[in-house]
Amino acid sequence: MRFIFKTRYDQDIDLARHGGQRFWYGLLLVALLAAPWLLSTYWVAQLTFVFIYAIVAVGLMLLAGFTGQFSIGHAAFMGVGAYTEAYLIARGWPLPVSLACSMALSAAVGVVVGLPALRVKGMYLAIATLSFGFIVEEVLARWESVTGGNAGKTVASATLFGRPLDSTEALYFLCLVCVVGATLVVLNLLRSPTGRAFVAMRDSEISAQSMGIPLARFKFMSFAISAALAGLGGALYAHKMQFISPDQFGLVQSIDLVLMIVVGGLGSMHGAFFGAIFLIGMPQLISLAKDWLPPAMAQAAGLQSVVYGGVLIAFVMLEPLGIYGRWLKLRTWLELYPFYRRGMFRRQKSYAKSERLK
Repeated sequence: MRFIFKTRYDQDIDLARHGGQRFWYGLLLVALLAAPWLLSTYWVAQLTFVFIYAIVAVGLMLLAGFTGQFSIGHAAFMGVGAYTEAYLIARGWPLPVSLACSMALSAAVGVVVGLPALRVKGMYLAIATLSFGFIVEEVLARWESVTGGNAGKTVASATLFGRPLDSTEALYFLCLVCVVGATLVVLNLLRSPTGRAFVAMRDSEISAQSMGIPLARFKFMSFAISAALAGLGGALYAHKMQFISPDQFGLVQSIDLVLMIVVGGLGSMHGAFFGAIFLIGMPQLISLAKDWLPPAMAQAAGLQSVVYGGVLIAFVMLEPLGIYGRWLKLRTWLELYPFYRRGMFRRQKSYAKSERLK
């Protein structure tokens, strides 16, 4: 499987670095295509959620991991996309058009949110995006004529080319196509001059500006693309849940999205998928672990939040590169065994480098 991106210098850049990657990625794609016939409905539904959150994670990884612009209100973009999709589908709009409009409106909102990024950065930008998340959640709760308010809104079933997408398998394949398309678009973007400008801004805005990179334009662009992908994920999430309410896109959801990319591995496209698998799989592991815990601890209301917080602290302190960073070290150890040396896997203290530059 060979993916080619043509640059303006007419050079071919293969997204797969060697034949082994093409083989394993091709095998993974075949397995995902066959999953609905090999797995039960429950696991197909869980994989669908992984795809949805992976789309959002890819966009947030582009913004935070490759551009260095952190957002703690990213669930608001999911909410904009979800409610836009529910509103348009209820009025009979075709699915491709409604998805495109959900992405476009989310991108427009992302540009507005990107305005504070021109003046503030770091913690202050995170606080600005957090405030925006509160504003969107309040608007969704108060605009009852469109959103249904706190009572929520039922999402009508969509049709694609005359066929209803009311089955688990149909929505699974739709989300699979969307996540593959979003991943290829972002990978190609990162290998373009725009992607190099994003990485340059993340490493040093002063150096990037001295090289002639217009910071305002690329900050707006990164927020718009990230918000568009979050809007697409929100639209698919609405179809999967078939019911949406403002509390589904609040602060807790935003924190889960940040946790997803940090645990998965900042600055890595693989980390976006590892983080999505972690976010969907961790509640299942906690449910299994409750059988082995004391009753008082297993029935505690905040058990999941405590586990998530502990995992986040552990990764920040012990493995800043996330699950993908740990996998890189394990792969290197296997490749060099038995010729590895002591201390070669010492924790890297510098900011996470982008996967493209490794």
